[in-house]
Amino acid sequence: MEIYSNHKKLFILALGFFGTLTLFVAILPAMNNQQSVNILPGAKPLTPLQIEGKAVFIGEGCVACHTQQVRNLEMDKVWGNRPSIAADYAVINRTDIWRNTATLMGSERTGPDLTSIGSRQPSTDWHLLHLYNPRSVVKESVMPSYEWLFLNKEYPFPEETLVNVPEEFKSGSGKIVASHRALALVAYLQSLQQVKLPDGRPVPVFLYGKQASNASLLTGAKLSEKSQFDGEALYSSNCSSCHQPNGEGLVGAFPPLKGSKIVLNPDPNVQITIIMKGYNGRESEGYSAMPAVGTNNNLKPEEVAAIINHERSSWGNDSKQVSVEEVKKVISALK
Repeated sequence: MEIYSNHKKLFILALGFFGTLTLFVAILPAMNNQQSVNILPGAKPLTPLQIEGKAVFIGEGCVACHTQQVRNLEMDKVWGNRPSIAADYAVINRTDIWRNTATLMGSERTGPDLTSIGSRQPSTDWHLLHLYNPRSVVKESVMPSYEWLFLNKEYPFPEETLVNVPEEFKSGSGKIVASHRALALVAYLQSLQQVKLPDGRPVPVFLYGKQASNASLLTGAKLSEKSQFDGEALYSSNCSSCHQPNGEGLVGAFPPLKGSKIVLNPDPNVQITIIMKGYNGRESEGYSAMPAVGTNNNLKPEEVAAIINHERSSWGNDSKQVSVEEVKKVISALK
């Protein structure tokens, strides 16, 4: 073929193929994820100091030895309270238009996972000492020392942060002072904390007093204003924190009930079982495990039936209503 003997055409073809592949395999899916995955309630963006610390984390190559992803494996349970989900990373933005260092999930654990290091080890002093010489706090550590992030001064200023390094690990005769880069890095490490997911437990009304009028804070007192087993109110207090008042859930965190095959199934067995026992069958899709809301909140069969019937008749759903007797039968079988 002529193209193989014409280096210009061959180069243009290869470049076009590579550009098209990059667009459809990397750029468009990344843009779609960034626009569609919702931020978890309670997630906080990084402060300016923490953003500086993230740059230090990248510049010092920390990502080569530390991951930031708790996998759905037994061995990963020590690194976080739950497996990581897509929404955990939705709050992170690009560094700038040229650099996309949004997620630092890593690929190797020469050192421990840092997903929740801010919760496991919140102490500033510990982090600074660990950076100065890891062996001073973890004897078996293979992490290199980052002494260049610290200054050795005979007369530090009062506002400077001193690091109390044991004499056997100390370099020089002066006092060890943490540089701005060291403090920024520690601030970033302390920001790494898993957001606690809603567990479906109603919020006690006494914490909010008379202002607890929001649908998500409905309690027994509010329920009595309508009827004893009001499905909408029960859904609001037990389910809406995850699946949202509109039933659409949060992309990357909680699946939607609107249009759900389980909710629309005439047979309520699976839906009742999930409410009473919880469910983790969609973690491979990026959703978090659902707790056993019915059991944890001591819901009565009448309350479970009211919630199910609300879900089956709301947000455009139109499915067979469930009787209290059907719920009791399934709960009895589960026991």
